[in-house]
Amino acid sequence: MKRKGFTLIELLVVIAIIGLLSTLAVTALGGARKKARDARRLSDIKQIQTALEMYASDSGTYPITAGGITYTDIGVTGGSLVCLSSGGFGATGCANAYMAKIPAGPNTSEYYKYSAAAASTTYNIRYTLEQAVGDITEGMHYANPGGVANP
Repeated sequence: MKRKGFTLIELLVVIAIIGLLSTLAVTALGGARKKARDARRLSDIKQIQTALEMYASDSGTYPITAGGITYTDIGVTGGSLVCLSSGGFGATGCANAYMAKIPAGPNTSEYYKYSAAAASTTYNIRYTLEQAVGDITEGMHYANPGGVANP
């Protein structure tokens, strides 16, 4: 009498192979997600820098933060300043804005930090990368009028 079907060992081997392949796929996607979030962070920072350069072109200085050197949270999620107009950063919608909505970081409750002293010709935007992107290493970095690069 011939039996048709799979043995228990054959089924367990197939299940183990599928489990191994799905583990590898999830691991590979985790790195891609980090890379995508970091690419978004760098894009956000460059957009903010463009708005700051337009502001400085019109006013001669960069917008100042309360207390001068202290960092202020910026961004629509969790940040206290969400837009940039001719009057500087604002907590609510700005008229004639250089940037109507300052982007927040890609993670939940992530935002960027901005600092500039009174009558300043420079600024710092603090942000963190999860992994290296090009020649920029992972970790905390500062963007300034010179660009986005390693500290």
